[in-house]
Amino acid sequence: MSQTHPTQLVFVVYDGVSLLNLAGPLDAFTIASTLAADHDDPPYQCSVVSARGGPVRTGDGVGIFTEPVSTLRRGPIDTLIVPGARVCGDITRDRALVDWVRKRGGSCRRLVAECSGAFLLAEAGLLDGRRVTTHWAYAVALAQRHPALIVEPDPIFIRDGNVWSSAGLTAGIDLALALIEDDLGREAALNVARFLVVYLKRSGGQSQYSALLSTQTDDDPDAFAGLEQWIAEHPAEDLRVEVLAERVHMSPRNFARVYTTRRGRTPAKMVEAIRVDAARRQLEQSAERIEIIARSCGFSSEEQMRCAFLRNLGIPPREYRKRFSVHKTDGAAAAKPRHAVRSPARQ
Repeated sequence: MSQTHPTQLVFVVYDGVSLLNLAGPLDAFTIASTLAADHDDPPYQCSVVSARGGPVRTGDGVGIFTEPVSTLRRGPIDTLIVPGARVCGDITRDRALVDWVRKRGGSCRRLVAECSGAFLLAEAGLLDGRRVTTHWAYAVALAQRHPALIVEPDPIFIRDGNVWSSAGLTAGIDLALALIEDDLGREAALNVARFLVVYLKRSGGQSQYSALLSTQTDDDPDAFAGLEQWIAEHPAEDLRVEVLAERVHMSPRNFARVYTTRRGRTPAKMVEAIRVDAARRQLEQSAERIEIIARSCGFSSEEQMRCAFLRNLGIPPREYRKRFSVHKTDGAAAAKPRHAVRSPARQ
């Protein structure tokens, strides 16, 4: 939509705030203003504030200078943005800041929580009954501490009315691009993405993590990690239990038992999840027919892939492509890429 006056964006920070969580989105909005045709009346006016102002030490050890919240005009704030921190306790330690957010947040047009910043807005009582997301590592803690919230740990970002929330770290840039698109239109958001060299602008419904990434949290590295990487590189191969067991020099029966115990899912379920990951990347980045993508990723048919998508992602392949592809729909000629360079979606 077009704007006649700058939109006021207030970033609320505190000791321990993540530098990337602040700087990434802040840079996106600043670039949007720089790229705007009318530089005399830029679309965004950004402020970085803390309870008392002055220097704030980020969780990365870098100090930043902030304005005190008292310098903000008394009228409603358009968009209040709370970046996250790596240590959840840092977010709500400043009770004066929590109280200020509680008093001013209710009149804001938009409330934005990046990553674990949701803890501050929740502590201020502004998220009750809302659907929110956060970094997957903090989702359980957020839900337990604030049971009135509907916490969804998987999406990159969520919009519930005037409340927007994002997953961890770089997902804050995706959320900023979505806010820019909401304010200024799709072309403006894509121009900012190009300037940031964000190769693939992700939509909110995409998952924070992949099948392979979930296995990398295992504190006991083993031969299965190498096997899973091989599966990801050869999804169309024969991946029956007997074949996989032979690659790790185990009997099929023992392999299936040990793998299921260590990973919490059967080898067949992991193979299916990795094949779904491979297929969704192709759906995002190519205009190839779905039937061909299914075969190249190891599915016996398009219908088998459809069932696997529904089990793992809750959405069929055609709908996934419609939402997230950088190309035209299945069977159509490829559209001009959104960006000069493309890479897989960040995980």
